[in-house]
Amino acid sequence: MSTLIMIDQPPYGAWTGREALDMAFSLAAFDQSASLLFTGPGVNWLRQTQHAGGIEQKSVEKNLAAAPIFGIDAILADRAACIAYGLDEHSLIEGVTLVDADADLLTDYDHTAFAG
Repeated sequence: MSTLIMIDQPPYGAWTGREALDMAFSLAAFDQSASLLFTGPGVNWLRQTQHAGGIEQKSVEKNLAAAPIFGIDAILADRAACIAYGLDEHSLIEGVTLVDADADLLTDYDHTAFAG
């Protein structure tokens, strides 16, 4: 059984995305296959060198760096959303795969959960 968790919320300002990340880590910790797909404003989670101290929050970059340790299968970014937000493979954190977030991608997973 594989689960794709889609995060379409910006990294700061609401807890919805962080809760989805926790869900993915929990699934992986119990040997359940889980991948993350960032789309829409959610691709901003994947931006390198974030400075969240100005809004008194911790950078999500460190949380995402732990994904392989927890056993997350893949960190995916919607290519079209990255273009819309001025991101490319050089401005994304390490380990991100650019994909086309379409119906074909969703058929690769048994379950899909949305954070938003």
